Amino acid sequence: MSVDIGNIKTVFVISVSVTILYIGGCEKSVQKGIKAKEPSIETDLGTTIGSLAEVFSSDVIRVSGYGLVGGLDGTGSSECPPNIRAYLEQYILSQSPGIDANKLISGRDTAVVLIEALMPTAVLKNQYFDVKVSALSGTQTTSLEGGWLYGSELKAAGSFGITTKVLAKAEGPVFIDTIAPLPADKKVGYILGGGRVLDEYKISLALRQPDYRNVSLICNKLNGRYGSGTAKAVSPSQIELKVPAKYKELKDRFISIVKATYLTETPETTKRRISRFIRQLAVSEDKYASEIALEAISNESLGKLFALLNLSDEEVRFRAARCILNLGSDEGLNTLRQIASDKNSAYRVEALEAITASASRKDAAAISRRLLRDNDFDIRLAAYEQLRKLDDISVTQKLIARSFYLEQITQTEHKSIFVSRSGRPRIVLFGAPIYCRDNIFVQSADGNITINAPSGQGYVSITRKHPEQPEIIAQLRSTFELGNIIETLCEEPAKKHSQKPGGLGVSYAEALALIKQMLDKGALEAEFRAGPLPKIDLIIK
Repeated sequence: MSVDIGNIKTVFVISVSVTILYIGGCEKSVQKGIKAKEPSIETDLGTTIGSLAEVFSSDVIRVSGYGLVGGLDGTGSSECPPNIRAYLEQYILSQSPGIDANKLISGRDTAVVLIEALMPTAVLKNQYFDVKVSALSGTQTTSLEGGWLYGSELKAAGSFGITTKVLAKAEGPVFIDTIAPLPADKKVGYILGGGRVLDEYKISLALRQPDYRNVSLICNKLNGRYGSGTAKAVSPSQIELKVPAKYKELKDRFISIVKATYLTETPETTKRRISRFIRQLAVSEDKYASEIALEAISNESLGKLFALLNLSDEEVRFRAARCILNLGSDEGLNTLRQIASDKNSAYRVEALEAITASASRKDAAAISRRLLRDNDFDIRLAAYEQLRKLDDISVTQKLIARSFYLEQITQTEHKSIFVSRSGRPRIVLFGAPIYCRDNIFVQSADGNITINAPSGQGYVSITRKHPEQPEIIAQLRSTFELGNIIETLCEEPAKKHSQKPGGLGVSYAEALALIKQMLDKGALEAEFRAGPLPKIDLIIK
């Protein structure tokens, strides 16, 4: 067996053979078939796709499954309900023929866990997401700390069995938060970015009244605008939509544009529509609907949009510039740059995201690199995230022990450390290299890992002692550079006869606790930020 969320804007039909619960925002309960209120588009200007059809979509699907966490060093349990055991044995054998599945499940170094997640309805398959693992109630499992979730299947929540459709897979190291003020429940953890969507989910348009002619008109309109294959007629009342590459990161925006698209047009009606929506964008409260309507009309809107770039209302300028850029014109780029750079603007991050989504790679990277030097950490973090999307060379990346990424950024004077607690696990060093002071003494909570550098010592000594005996079982040296310390702590131990230096195999979660302790004790001088924990519990509960 291999060891490696916001209100619903629309409702998404997923073609799966099981009942699916649609999920709303983090603070809303799970609801079935609820359609959110969409920005209204004036219908006296003609027939829109949204007036004829419902667009079905959801951001996430609730999924669950059972799996096995290994590497627990005696904190697991042999207990497992018969039906779950039978399923796991069959699954394990299908993945690794010849293994003694019953023995593996019954060991005290493994634990059967319930896996829960909110799977994104990905535009593209293989999108990653967080999963939650919980030791089964009533078992003797005491801790999942340090464990690894073996490859597992995830299915629509409420379904179970070997023949039920598999929607996602999950695998990876168990993360238990070590830096929260209160102690964590060690029988519950997360696999950060450990879930993987198996299929691409298309959007479905359902006509309120079946009509072959309208189906054909809609398909021709969308395929002519976004390319062949965007819309495919399935029946007289249903059309399958595929999100164009241009909108792959903006699925909700694309859905709104589709609904605001008029089926027919003449020079006169187009002129009236543009005048109406330009006026509404400038003066109405619902500026988003007008922005979307103008983008749906396409390039004919550009002339009037250009004029809005000179208005004093920043929101109007921002929306007009974003719309212009999305329509393929660089005329809005300078306005977006100005907003992103304005320390008093409320739209800085949105402007930066708009540039990354629609401007050239060169322009997006240039503004993001410049914002890495901003005084506001949140802006530096946003700039880093955009550069990461662009795979820009200003962000160096190294995978540590198949577990997390160590990323370093030199193009900023502000020394900051960001650690993720959702999504793909990563430690980000802003203003790298970051150096520790000497005279360090930091020890893990269990006392097994020590980071020590007495005053005057020219290196950092990192040791691991036996968990039950006093002797040291591994001692390594590191420079005072934090990146090197992290590698020495967390890389896998060197193999016999290997020329590559190994590490102590410290987990990502434990590394975060040690870094936080180094900061608290003054061994490191840098700002520390931790990302939010996965929001799975807010909905599942």
